[in-house]
Amino acid sequence: MKTILWLMANTLRTSFRSRANIILFLLPVAGVLLSSVMYGQTGSPGLRIGIVQSDGADAVGRDTAAFVAKLEGIKVTDTSDADLRDKIASGKLDAGIVIPQGFGEALKAGKPMELELLSVKGAQVTAYVQAMLDGYLNNIASIASRAGGDEAKFDRIYSDYTQGEFAVGREQLKDESNVKDTTYQSLGFLIAFMMFSSVNMTEMILREKENRTFLRLLSSPVTARSYVIANVAVNFTVMLVQIAMTLFFMKTVLHVDSGVPTGELAALLILFSLAAIGLSLLIVSLSKSKAQAGALQNLIITPTCLLAGCYFPMDIMPDTVRKIGSFLPQHWLLDAVNRLQHGDSFGSLYMNLLILAAFAAAFAAIAIFRFSRNNDTRTFV
Repeated sequence: MKTILWLMANTLRTSFRSRANIILFLLPVAGVLLSSVMYGQTGSPGLRIGIVQSDGADAVGRDTAAFVAKLEGIKVTDTSDADLRDKIASGKLDAGIVIPQGFGEALKAGKPMELELLSVKGAQVTAYVQAMLDGYLNNIASIASRAGGDEAKFDRIYSDYTQGEFAVGREQLKDESNVKDTTYQSLGFLIAFMMFSSVNMTEMILREKENRTFLRLLSSPVTARSYVIANVAVNFTVMLVQIAMTLFFMKTVLHVDSGVPTGELAALLILFSLAAIGLSLLIVSLSKSKAQAGALQNLIITPTCLLAGCYFPMDIMPDTVRKIGSFLPQHWLLDAVNRLQHGDSFGSLYMNLLILAAFAAAFAAIAIFRFSRNNDTRTFV
């Protein structure tokens, strides 16, 4: 045990002498910051609506413009017909409403004129305003129908309608989609950096063989088995610290609520770290030099993380790519987190947990087989 602890301390000292290793160790925090910049913008500045009032002499025309101005999330600007289109085209306004002359009188007569809604962004901008206006104008049209062309009767009913008080209750719902996106993408970057960090730590076996340190260690009481156990223990410890550091930074510094209990999220990441260590051992077992291991990790980790959705959300990928991603351990971790965010219990994720454990066991078994069958003194015996 003392030998393993000494090897672990020596491995840590050797690893963190390099600035590159320190930067790789801290990269998960940078990934969280990047995700916060990409998805952490909350709220919106509201819609900027320009109104061309050509029927200001009539009370209905004026009240229609006032109704739009009172809508929540709407900023109204009075403008001319000539300037409206230029401001929409230049992006100074999101949409415009043209209230034509005679609009109020036509509505009173039961022959409503259509309002012109302009936007280069389409229905995603105008749908909300259109729906609210339709309801408001339908009420006025009903008043006109009730008045039956009697202007005095219309004015009396309309006055009662506009001065009436309605008790309206409102409850604001918090949009948590950006929080889920931030969490998902932060974990995606963490997964990728954990895998690269794991291979980098395991590569020390090859590095020390290349500079003959490994052979000198084996001439001492240190055994090959204790050397590998120490390397795996250091690898696991480093990833535990990365996981704790990332979750702490998300929760305490950025105040990002992942929607998943911290203990359950940490358990999933710890289980995945075992799969990452198994993969790193497999890569080293297949390599005869540090350069070959570096090429293999780039060939394996980067494409698989891309296909599994670590860098980009799976929703934007074609169905074929999604099906390929389901064969990768990264996908099963991200899928488990996504299900927890949507209310599934941790116990219902047994399939995800079993698959992650199976990946870890399979990678480790193949690596052990490769190590035991290799008689080349440049690789692990």
